[in-house]
Amino acid sequence: MKKIGILFGQENTFPQAFVEAVKNKNEKGITAEFVSINKVAQAEPLDYAVIIDRISQDVPFYRAALKNAAICGTAVINNPFWWSADEKFFNNALAVKIGVPVPKTVILPSKELPDDTSDLSFRNLAYPLDWQGIFDYVGFPAYMKPFDGGGWKEVYKLHDADDFFDKYDQTKQYVMMLQEEVVFDDYFRCYCIGGKHVRIMQYEPRNPHHLRYEHGKAPAAKKLLDQVSKYVIQLNQYLGYDFNTVEFAVRNGIPYAIDFCNPAPDADVNSVGQANFDWVVETAASYAIERAKAQKPDRDNLTWGQFIKSAVSATPLVAAAPKKMPAKASAKEVKPKKAITKK
Repeated sequence: MKKIGILFGQENTFPQAFVEAVKNKNEKGITAEFVSINKVAQAEPLDYAVIIDRISQDVPFYRAALKNAAICGTAVINNPFWWSADEKFFNNALAVKIGVPVPKTVILPSKELPDDTSDLSFRNLAYPLDWQGIFDYVGFPAYMKPFDGGGWKEVYKLHDADDFFDKYDQTKQYVMMLQEEVVFDDYFRCYCIGGKHVRIMQYEPRNPHHLRYEHGKAPAAKKLLDQVSKYVIQLNQYLGYDFNTVEFAVRNGIPYAIDFCNPAPDADVNSVGQANFDWVVETAASYAIERAKAQKPDRDNLTWGQFIKSAVSATPLVAAAPKKMPAKASAKEVKPKKAITKK
């Protein structure tokens, strides 16, 4: 009997529905349950052919346990090794290289020094940074948000340089991204499962959280939806995510990928709505069964994205020509209110 397990935290609708959906398919030799862990010993397997991971981003113990399970043959959805390595700024760089439109974005050092470092740890960092060049490249209004993590935490809308420095002073040890604002005509949030199954949901991020799937707009044109679907599949196949969401802001008919590092995306019926919930439950269950049938003990059963495969085979990515930052500031240098805080 091959077991499919789901590892989760505070969720109370998707995990239960997922287990029931797998069981209701009555696939011979396959069952599903909530993951139960009472011991993790090195190089010893957990008793699961497949594990759907919904919580290890918040629980390091689970991430380590899943890596151990993977090396013993469990097909973990999503790949815990890649999930540990990935972050939003890299995702944007990858999108540029494969020709998916994204907002102009730069990464910033943390305002405060990380623990156990001093100013000597940053001797390779120019001071001051080329603030004017950065602002010329990104423009205002802009958004500043952590380069890793999600949930709309520590996200700031910035109107000018003074506003930037005021908010930047509040970001503590977070490594932040400064990103061009895309004033959008339409917006989509898209599930992608198995790198091939796509559910496009019109979405309004400016609404209160419980109303974001109630956008009130007419359905989008098929040509635009086809382009969005193509980009969703392309991004997830290059990243190697089995279960992810991608968000697009549409400006002048062009869909810009805004956020596509959501490997444990919201799948609660109370927020995504019944129709979207039913799709994600059914599709995830069918995909998990597919992976369980293909799983072979004591082998690597993980999904590895095209970026990793290209690196191993020394095959170049499909290159796009990114817009470059100005080599020099085009105006008088803007001085920060404070230097990066020194201990």
